[in-house]
Amino acid sequence: MNKTDRMLAIVLELQGKGRLRAEDLAQIFETSKRTIYRDIEALCEAGVPLVSTPGHGYTLMQGYFLPPLSFTTEEATMLLLGSDFMAQNFDAQYQAAAQSASRKIAGVLPERLRDDVRNLQQSIRFVAPGTPGSLAEQDKLQKLRRAILERIIVRFHYHTRYSENNQSPQNTREADPYGLVYFANSWHLIAYCHLRQSMRNFRLERMEDLELLNQTFQRPADFQMKRPDADARKIVVRVLFAQEVARWVHEARPYHVISTEETPDGLLMTCAIRQESEIRQWLLSWGRHVRVLEPESLRQQLLVEAEAMVRNYQSQK
Repeated sequence: MNKTDRMLAIVLELQGKGRLRAEDLAQIFETSKRTIYRDIEALCEAGVPLVSTPGHGYTLMQGYFLPPLSFTTEEATMLLLGSDFMAQNFDAQYQAAAQSASRKIAGVLPERLRDDVRNLQQSIRFVAPGTPGSLAEQDKLQKLRRAILERIIVRFHYHTRYSENNQSPQNTREADPYGLVYFANSWHLIAYCHLRQSMRNFRLERMEDLELLNQTFQRPADFQMKRPDADARKIVVRVLFAQEVARWVHEARPYHVISTEETPDGLLMTCAIRQESEIRQWLLSWGRHVRVLEPESLRQQLLVEAEAMVRNYQSQK
């Protein structure tokens, strides 16, 4: 952190906490007390109204606020909760940025509003089970951010869970990275795949040996990060769930549900998907409590899986 940023941060810390000693500030900014004394002197010379009390530390003159921002309790709460959530779901570099932003927002709030916001912030928590804890995933995020910003083509080995046309589940891809999406507790790269000659969604956990090539690309001027086009989901699936699991199905419904209907026979659910592999594993997880009505090809896939499961258990006898 350079001197100018640290001086601004000192003012924000004093606004947020009221009174701090030189040793407290030195610990916060991981520097020496001598450096803090020089920063305080520079702030005073710049006209910042600091009050020094021997043995107690520094405070800002009452009524001094920087910068002149105005938030309602709800606005400030949303900003702080948002920075908390983003800090959970990014690598160390962006976690630090989110925490710094949170301190700055809290620092410019009037004391009464700050207490209200702090109470709400302590009463609401977003818990993200899929935070990027591994160093490998953090490294991938940093590389991909750079590739997106600098328009650099990337190459990686990708593990496909459901291979197409009996192809190898692992293959090498080159792609133009357009954006990153955090979805379903996992990071996904949105990119133009050179192999498939179309846009693809790559899950970061399935990417290995990521490298940035010495080649750049031109991202289409009209590209926008948005939800997948509903027209791409052309396969309609109708399934019937037993009445005893209907409530739990509602809790765990997949994102591609079109409609649900309570019937005397159970919960009738209609989904639209791109390919049957998207929903197959989820349907299997409901065991005997689900029955596929259509399409027939998906019914046959689940039948084959069920027969294979029976053989697995019979072979153990």
